[in-house]
Amino acid sequence: MANIYKTITPDNITSTRTMLHEEVPVTGTIVSGSTYSGNNIKTYSHGMFESVYDYPILSSSANHLFDLTCGYYSGSGDNNSANNQNTKKVNIYGQMAQVLVGHDVNGDVLPFDADGDFSTTGDKINEAYFVNLSRLLTKDEIKKGTFSLQVGDATSWSSPFSSYLTISDGTATTKYRTNSPAGDYSVLYTGSAPYTEGTGVGLLYYQAGVAVLTASVFGAAAEMNSSGEVAQAVLTGSDIDTNADGIRHRFADLDFQNTIELNSTIYFCNANHNEFNYSSNPTYLSESQIRVKQVAQDAPHSYITSVGLYSADNELLATAKLSEPLKKDPSNSLTLRVRLDY
Repeated sequence: MANIYKTITPDNITSTRTMLHEEVPVTGTIVSGSTYSGNNIKTYSHGMFESVYDYPILSSSANHLFDLTCGYYSGSGDNNSANNQNTKKVNIYGQMAQVLVGHDVNGDVLPFDADGDFSTTGDKINEAYFVNLSRLLTKDEIKKGTFSLQVGDATSWSSPFSSYLTISDGTATTKYRTNSPAGDYSVLYTGSAPYTEGTGVGLLYYQAGVAVLTASVFGAAAEMNSSGEVAQAVLTGSDIDTNADGIRHRFADLDFQNTIELNSTIYFCNANHNEFNYSSNPTYLSESQIRVKQVAQDAPHSYITSVGLYSADNELLATAKLSEPLKKDPSNSLTLRVRLDY
């Protein structure tokens, strides 16, 4: 009689976790919109952020890359009702800080801390630009130590810039922080060295996929370009779209590696020498004779083509197909390794 079911014990089950990484390059010509004459940049009637796509937004192939916006802390000196879109800028900062930083003991939203230590005396990022990377790019998270953003650092817009500033998370592999409700993050620095406390220009949140850049890294009154002419895009004096346009035109290159966490459960399915030598397939027999036997005295054998994983009440949960049939007879035993990825 053919064996149909065999219980898999905990000793035959193991779990593994694998981190897969993918290089993600985003060129400045895509971000500025020059590649597609600005047709890959989406603005909204609410004017609270801009979206950057890798192709014109009306194309079926267009993928959302990231959103750009800006804002400042309600306690900042820049919070003035006379400012352009003042309420929206305060609300945007408050929303981002609430999600990424959290609240103090009194329930008030905490500002972004330049060093990530939340000390009362440390430098704060009260005025910020936010780069919200899409889940399509970051997957499960950004790999620590791989983020690099190159921006033009001249006082006026030009193409190409005469000099560039590199912003990176160079110390993240050893100095990342975990005191955020949104997961791990680290301080962003300019240049290559030295990475010293108090010199950070932003924060990078790995699982959330958000880069927070202090507005001062671009200069207090940096001249930026939105449509080919030089225009003032000061954080307080211009609307959010104009600020986003200015930041976009300063992007030269954005690179990082994403991370996909692949969890696997592996089942070792053992067929001992005296098991599964017969088939329960009705076509295995012809007039009570085993089809695969040529001589009556030959040992019975079967061909394994698939493995089914069943629940305790014999409901089929998963099926694994072999690349080719495996011959099974009393002279051999087999161990089939079935892996479920999720």
